[in-house]
Amino acid sequence: MDFKPLLVVITGPTAVGKTTVSIALAKALDTVILSADSRQFYAELNIGTAKPDPGQLNEVRHYFVGGLSVHEYYNVARYEADVLQLLPALFEKHPVVIMVGGSGLYIDAVCRGIDNFPDPTPELRNYLKGIFAAEGIGKLQELLRQYDPAHILVVDKANPKRLLRALEVCITTGKPYSEQRMNQPKKRDFRVLKIGLNLPRAELFARIGQRVDEMMAAGLLEEVKQFMPLRHLNALNTVGYKELFACLDGESSLERAVENIKTNTRRYARRQLTWFKRDMKMKWFEPQETDEILKYCRQF
Repeated sequence: MDFKPLLVVITGPTAVGKTTVSIALAKALDTVILSADSRQFYAELNIGTAKPDPGQLNEVRHYFVGGLSVHEYYNVARYEADVLQLLPALFEKHPVVIMVGGSGLYIDAVCRGIDNFPDPTPELRNYLKGIFAAEGIGKLQELLRQYDPAHILVVDKANPKRLLRALEVCITTGKPYSEQRMNQPKKRDFRVLKIGLNLPRAELFARIGQRVDEMMAAGLLEEVKQFMPLRHLNALNTVGYKELFACLDGESSLERAVENIKTNTRRYARRQLTWFKRDMKMKWFEPQETDEILKYCRQF
C-alpha cells in the first residue's frame, strides 16, 4: 500500500458548489483547504470572486485566499512553488489535504508540474499588454499565429492571459512555445485524488445567473467603481469586473452589463468543463452527493 499523504482536489465549473463541498469534507477529514482559484488570491477582490465568506473561512483554515495585493505580479509557476513549499508542513499534521478551485492550469501545476519557462522582461510584458489594450485580442491571436502556428491551433483563443504568456515565451526564448512544452508529469511526494463536481447544464446555468444577481445585490458595482483607476492591472482583467468597467465607461447599460457577466460566466464554465473532462482520472459527482464523495475519499 502507498502510504504517501493524499491531496484531494475538488474542482468543477464556476458556481457548481465547490466551496460548500470542500468545507464539509475538510471538517469530516479534520484537515485544511488550499484555494486553487486564481481570482481569490487577491485581498482587494471580494464580491466578484465569490470568495468564501468570513463564516466559512472560520469553519476551516484556508490558504491562498486573499494573501496578495492586486498590485503584485503572480503566476502559475509561483503558485506551484508556493504550494509545494507549504505542503510538507501541512502533511505532517494532516495525512489528507484538500485543494479546491476551478483554475485548471493551477491545479495541473501542483499535480503534474509545469514546464519552467523564463520570465519576460517587464518591458516586453508591458509592450505586449499595450498591444492588447490598443488593438484587442485579435492582434494577439495574429501575432501568436506568426510566432507559433502549432500552438495557436490548441490554445484557448479567447483567453488573453494564455495568448500573452505564449507570446512572452516565444519572444524571450526565440523558439515556439509548442516546441518547449514537455508535458511530462513531475514526481510528487504525495498522491492525488481528483473529484469533479458538475450539474445538469440548465441547473448549472441557473445557478450562475442567480449568483450574479446576488453579487449585484451585495454591491459588486460599488466594488468595481473603486478599482476604475486600477483597471489596467492583470488581476482585474476578469469576468464580473471588465463588463462593469465597460458599463461605467458608457459602453453599455447596467442591465446589459449584468447580462454580459452571466453570458461570459456561462462561457467560462463551458471552458472549465472542457479542460477538466479531458482528465480520465477525474471522478465525477453532483455537489449534493457529499456522503458519497466522503466515502470515496476514505477508500484512499
